[in-house]
Amino acid sequence: MDGRTRIDLSHDVEAGMVTYPGLPGPVISDHLSREASRERYAAGTEFQIGRIEMVANTGTYVDSAFHRYPDGSDLAALPLERLADLDGVVVDVTDATGRAIDATAFRPYDLTGRAVLIHTGWDRHWRTEAYVQGHPYLSAEAAQHIVDAGAALVGIDSLNIDDAPGDGSRPVHSILLAAGIPICEHLTNLGGLPADGFRFSAVPVKVRGMGTFPVRAYAVFG
Repeated sequence: MDGRTRIDLSHDVEAGMVTYPGLPGPVISDHLSREASRERYAAGTEFQIGRIEMVANTGTYVDSAFHRYPDGSDLAALPLERLADLDGVVVDVTDATGRAIDATAFRPYDLTGRAVLIHTGWDRHWRTEAYVQGHPYLSAEAAQHIVDAGAALVGIDSLNIDDAPGDGSRPVHSILLAAGIPICEHLTNLGGLPADGFRFSAVPVKVRGMGTFPVRAYAVFG
């Protein structure tokens, strides 16, 4: 090993799990089981080919502009410089008293060209009833400040970066994605990161005609 620390910032994807209320959980099964494969290969050789059926918004995922805008960049068009090996900064709002996180929380930080990861601590409620009720979210003012500051990506460890389902206009998604800034939702373990001095990656499968897909988000530092 190279002596650096790597922290996984993604939730596991499991059969039947619910990421967002109202969306179905994934169905995970065998397309080809190990037992059935024995008839196809030499004695003592077997393989498993898995199959998964799921909505794109499952687990920890990235939204591209196409998620919100029909003419926006889809997953295949997302540039790697918006997703991989980004200089990261953690904005810690775990002591916030209200749900809405406004621009004041971001003003002390240099966001230019960085992955801005918002640590709310809400991931402690993952896969419980509490996770889907009263979650922290960004204000439209905060989203515009992030755009004006030139961030490369924004991530959050909460149910939604917008007030969902409360505000159906989804101003934060609208502002960030219109500016070409990918959004990574349902992060976890942000409390294990330093405030800065780390590299962040969250790369989805390169799918044309889709705007959202799960990622293996992680950080490297040290």
